[in-house]
Amino acid sequence: MEARGFCFPRQRQVLFLFLFWGVSLAGPGFGHYSVTEETERGSFLVNLAKDLGLEEGELAARGTRVVSDDNKQHLLLDSHTGDLLTNEKLDREKLCGPVEPCMLYFQILLDNPLQIYRAQLRVKDINDHSPVFRDKEMVLKILENTAEGTAFRLERAQDSDGGHNGIQNYTINPNSFFHIKICDSDEGMIYPELVLNKALDREEQQELSLTLTALDGGSPPRSGTATIRIVVLDINDNPPQFAQALYETRTPENSPVGSLIVKVSAGDIDLGVNAEVSYSFFDASEDIQTTFQINHFSGEIVLRALVDYELVKSYKINIQAIDGGGLSARCTVLVEVLDTNDNAPELMVSSLSNYIAENSPEAVLAVFRIKDRDSGENGKMVCYIQDNLPFLLKHSVDNFYILMSEGALDRETRAEYNITITVTDLGTPRLKTEHSITVQVSDVNDNAPAFTQTSYTLFVRENNSPALHIGSVSATDRDSGANAQVTYSLLPTHDPQLALASLVSINADSGHLFALRSLDYEALRAFEFRVGAADRGSPALSSDALVRVVLLDDNDNAPFVLYPLQNGSAPCTELLPRQAEAGYLVTKVVAVDGDSGQNAWLSYQLLKATEPGLFGVWAHNGEVRTARLLSERDAARHRLLVLVKDNGEPPLSATVTLHVLLVDGFSQPYLPLPEAAPEQAQADSLTVYLVIALASVTSLFLSSVLLLVAVRLCRRRGAVSEGRCSVPGGRFPGHLMDVSGTGTLSQSYQYEVCLMGESGTSEFKFLKPIMPSIQVPGPGRNSEENPTTPNSFGFNFQ
Repeated sequence: MEARGFCFPRQRQVLFLFLFWGVSLAGPGFGHYSVTEETERGSFLVNLAKDLGLEEGELAARGTRVVSDDNKQHLLLDSHTGDLLTNEKLDREKLCGPVEPCMLYFQILLDNPLQIYRAQLRVKDINDHSPVFRDKEMVLKILENTAEGTAFRLERAQDSDGGHNGIQNYTINPNSFFHIKICDSDEGMIYPELVLNKALDREEQQELSLTLTALDGGSPPRSGTATIRIVVLDINDNPPQFAQALYETRTPENSPVGSLIVKVSAGDIDLGVNAEVSYSFFDASEDIQTTFQINHFSGEIVLRALVDYELVKSYKINIQAIDGGGLSARCTVLVEVLDTNDNAPELMVSSLSNYIAENSPEAVLAVFRIKDRDSGENGKMVCYIQDNLPFLLKHSVDNFYILMSEGALDRETRAEYNITITVTDLGTPRLKTEHSITVQVSDVNDNAPAFTQTSYTLFVRENNSPALHIGSVSATDRDSGANAQVTYSLLPTHDPQLALASLVSINADSGHLFALRSLDYEALRAFEFRVGAADRGSPALSSDALVRVVLLDDNDNAPFVLYPLQNGSAPCTELLPRQAEAGYLVTKVVAVDGDSGQNAWLSYQLLKATEPGLFGVWAHNGEVRTARLLSERDAARHRLLVLVKDNGEPPLSATVTLHVLLVDGFSQPYLPLPEAAPEQAQADSLTVYLVIALASVTSLFLSSVLLLVAVRLCRRRGAVSEGRCSVPGGRFPGHLMDVSGTGTLSQSYQYEVCLMGESGTSEFKFLKPIMPSIQVPGPGRNSEENPTTPNSFGFNFQ
């Protein structure tokens, strides 16, 4: 026998109907979707592109993602079609437990530009669970004098399904003593009560066994059964009484296992066994039984497992006290769980980019969300990054943050950044979470190559071998990769006289410079050019540097004798009066060297003479003087061989042959040299000559000026009776002279050398350029005023 009755008031029924009518009229709207649990993976839910009003393919172009609140990928977005699909079979009972409706909240993130939409998915229940009684057998002890109509509340069955698929009815097998009444609890669930139809008689029947069946509302319905064993007792007319009908207590969530929560107490005024009270949980869920434990004798409730505020914020525990006679009483214990700051903030990255171009003014590096499972001050969070970094955090909606660059970066200043995102809550003590992001700054070609020197000076010895490595230039580029690869080249020269392409070449990769041919110091003392360095960026950047190549002189030119000339048709004869004293200047050997420096320092030496000891040559100026007085026994003709040697390594030399003729009655007076100075004076003279030798370049230049003046004087004095100074036909060989004027004599002049016979010392008088059009005067011109005697070398002595 069964009866169906709802125990909630009529006003509550009317309110429930209005609420149900209001929900049924609400339209789905954007962001509200539903799916039936246990639907196969990949099932279609909705086309987000159409729902958001976007074009096909725009979701993929904007980098759309679906982020769930619980960080689990329940859903899958096909960004190409815009379809939102299930990523797994959804179990409503695992996701939401007894909560109905079961809602999964998620966000739709669109990049470029950034947009965030909130959405929810309702998981609809199916009837996939049967009702289950916690105890397969319930024992009721009922006094035999219990009045008819007395109701005994039974423990309800548990059904993981919700809504209409939850438990809808209870039935009992037909019997003459009891029927079932359905009542509504404060939690909105139904529970059964066993109602006594007629009085029990223990002497007639001590026990009854009934089958209680729980039915859900599925189609087809599922059921679960339990056995009710009824024990008929003798009269116990005083049930236990609790000291409080409601116990309220609080416990922090970090309380250790075994902590006392509360102690309940019930008394019974009966005596004996009927006054012995035992305590137990009544109609307790599995969660309560695994979390709490009650002492059956003392009524103390202690923690059996740790409580977590983030999972359950409060517990409602029904306690039953039964005396020895089977009478019972119930009370309620409300346990409020207090939050402690036991959860550090969480940081979930939704979008991340580890590379940024150095010229990007603003770029989004990461999009992330922060979350703290605590509440109150413990759940409030502060998010920040290190100071002095060119990055900033921007707060978006729903605790979303955007990490972006603050301006353009410079890779050459810093190529890598380690950004630490710190999230701190405001609890006590404060907990924090750190997340590090490494950002690489990619290079752009914004730096031109830079030479290590603004100018280079390279020294090369002349007569070098072709392809000789003469030096290197080097340039560096602060960029990286191809932007830092430097190639070298010779830049066009502005000097049209300089054939740079035939002189040097450069290795494009290493910057090594090579001489293409043998260089001649006498032809080219130095030259300069510019070298360019360009990187391989796009566009390429370049710079240049000045290179000066200075040639070093080798001793490759032997001395050349200007006077007396050795290529004349007749030998040059010097006249020496027999009256000459010791130290008389016979003549002076004049020589030049095409080299420079010490390679052009000349010294003179008498190698051979017809009469040894009669003549001597001064080493520094080439003057040939008599070493003693002449005698009548000395031969009339003498032949001298003079060696001219430079100071190079190894030294080069030339020889000149002098012919000296001793004459009597030399009419022209001569200036005798002063008597020989003492040895100290000779040493001083040598010191003077050494100083003159060190300043040879200056003295030779002055000699050249004197030669030019002498040439002009020679032309004005007139010719001798038998002709002027004779020189070889044709132009003087110019290839033997210095090319740039820094040697002992310049190439731009060729000289005629004459000695004047009027001087008793036969001093060197003048040099003048030889002109091809020189005409010798006739024998009658000035023959009386200037009688002359030509010598065999073409030099006229007056």
